[in-house]
Amino acid sequence: METTREEPIRNVAIVSNVGAGKTSLCEALLYVAGVIPSMGSVTDGTTVSDFEPEELRHRTSTSTSLLQFSWNQTAINFIDPPGALDLLGEPMAALPAVDAAVVVVDASSGVKSELDRLWLKIQGLNLPCLLFVNGLDKEGTSFQSSLETCGQHFDVVPIPVTIPVHQGGRFVGVFDVSSEKIIRSCPTSPKNDQHSLDVDQQELYKDARIRLVEAVAETDESLLERYISQAQLTQEELLDGLRRATHTKRLLPAYAGSATQNVGVWSLLNAMVALLPSPGERGADHPWYGTHHEMSESCKRKGEVLEPFSGYVFKTLIDPFVGRLSYCRVVSGTVQTDVTIWNASRQVREKLGHFYKVLGKRHVMVDSVRAGDIVAIGKLKDTLTGDTLCQESAPICYPAIGMPKPILSFAIEAQSKAEIDKVSLGLHKLVEEDPTLEFARNAETKEMVLSGMGQFHIDLAVEKLQRKFGAVVTLHLPKIPYRETIILTSQAQGKYKKQTGGHGQYGDCWLKVAPLARGSGFEFDNRIIGGAIPRNFIPAVEKGVREALHEGPLCGAPVVDVTVTVYDGSFHAVDSSEMSFKIAGAMAFKKAMETAHPILLEPVMRVEVDSPTDTIGAVMGDLNARRGRIVSVNAMDHHMERITVMVPLAELLRYAPALNAVTGGRASYAMEFDHYDEVPRDLTGKIIERQKAERHIAVTH
Repeated sequence: METTREEPIRNVAIVSNVGAGKTSLCEALLYVAGVIPSMGSVTDGTTVSDFEPEELRHRTSTSTSLLQFSWNQTAINFIDPPGALDLLGEPMAALPAVDAAVVVVDASSGVKSELDRLWLKIQGLNLPCLLFVNGLDKEGTSFQSSLETCGQHFDVVPIPVTIPVHQGGRFVGVFDVSSEKIIRSCPTSPKNDQHSLDVDQQELYKDARIRLVEAVAETDESLLERYISQAQLTQEELLDGLRRATHTKRLLPAYAGSATQNVGVWSLLNAMVALLPSPGERGADHPWYGTHHEMSESCKRKGEVLEPFSGYVFKTLIDPFVGRLSYCRVVSGTVQTDVTIWNASRQVREKLGHFYKVLGKRHVMVDSVRAGDIVAIGKLKDTLTGDTLCQESAPICYPAIGMPKPILSFAIEAQSKAEIDKVSLGLHKLVEEDPTLEFARNAETKEMVLSGMGQFHIDLAVEKLQRKFGAVVTLHLPKIPYRETIILTSQAQGKYKKQTGGHGQYGDCWLKVAPLARGSGFEFDNRIIGGAIPRNFIPAVEKGVREALHEGPLCGAPVVDVTVTVYDGSFHAVDSSEMSFKIAGAMAFKKAMETAHPILLEPVMRVEVDSPTDTIGAVMGDLNARRGRIVSVNAMDHHMERITVMVPLAELLRYAPALNAVTGGRASYAMEFDHYDEVPRDLTGKIIERQKAERHIAVTH
């Protein structure tokens, strides 16, 4: 058991799109910091960050990992979330837990859509950032071109603090513009070689120094005056100004490097300590705001040790063998293990289990934590991702995470009926781990439906379901919950007469069915006069009609938006019963439906598509081809536009990959049910045939 170190802290998230080398950079940082003896490889599956079986199989990060180590007497809590577009929920949950971010861009592939979205989240949280341009050892890459690309995507001009140094066509080191030293390193040693500029090199890097000094001076009036009067800034003034400009987001310091070759990594590690804010500095400028549940008033924490304890849970891991681990950022105060605290998000008490400092899959127990720490907490029963933990006597609840909504759904089938409970339990656990997954049982279609952010997201969930809970499932597209209704008024008699030994069965009623306005549901009206049907049998007629509503005449879909009136009938003093009138009511309704011109209705969704302006035409064309009806198109920030459109659900089952293809993965969408509308006649016949075939298969099985 260790005691938490009382030393300066940096809480930093590393973000990028897939393939930018984020995991390799984490490996290089750990190597340079002396945490690991040699750098692992993503290809070989030997990195510290990626250790889940799914990550090793797919050769990409699929879950947020935590790397905790020290550098220059500073504790660094490094959060490494996945960069895949389908797993956007992971970094979205992790970013509120940190005080700064390192943005990694690959010099050969540039900025992709998922990084654009993460940048918007970073901007919304007002997080200071460093930029690391990776992969500059690859042929044809350009540091300057990469900076220009970042400037276009991020609406900020990155300022180079280190620039590449080449020798014999190879990328061998970086020139640190602030210290005016060349720093060489190699992948086989965590150490580096530093030396001052030669006379012939000074002119080569003179412009870079001037550009950095001028950029820093322009962020502060007093520095600008000093620069104008002295034509220079001291080293201390330059670094202090660069630090303040980074905190206020006036500048985005950029670093050149190659993670796999261990070039430029030492400079980035130093910059994280020298330029990024500590939890106390961050909390003083940007306090954590929340609400007091009972008083419904706003309150805040500055992230100080002397404040009451509070924490934010940004990741939940559930393992059938290890149990539940909750990754928590301690926002304020101090707390020890085995004490009872308050979950303000769910209004329940929780007893804290063991605390762990984490390095990938390695855990070291600690006995207490304080403001600014990030820790894994064991065995919290009711706490989920996004929850606030706090001292019960000083409650505060931080805002819920704005997580993206699932956009792709699949029906799930267990291999056997005996497996259904295992599948259901496993999926509920996976949803607790990952809030961007949704699992529900569709009462109408009788299907288990799993929804996620994309095909890769769903596939990962199925793989984890099998590995963690031993449940094997198959996927198929979910059924569309169609409805049936009528457009004409009709009437019919339902007469049920059956004579056996003893009392017989006799029920006779006349019903009129008429259409109602869309969305009205069902109405039943009693217009019997003169006792043609005794009053006590009328509810039985209604019950028979309601049961018949479950299966319409076209394809067995529920019937909606009809009004049914019972207006005549007859009865037998001995043989009539509630059962006979219930059957008669169902018979009359089914007959009347056949002559009332039944039609098929389909669910129509209200969809909001956020698309870059340059792809808006292609997106609208695709939506029109999906029978979409455009409601509005509105301009947004960052060269984006939002299309609001009504689209039948049947046209959206495979929309996610299609939208990614049309926009290069740069667009997103959300949808919700809006109303039911008539299916076009040219499609009705095909749907009816398909639905009847599915029902036949279900019956035969």
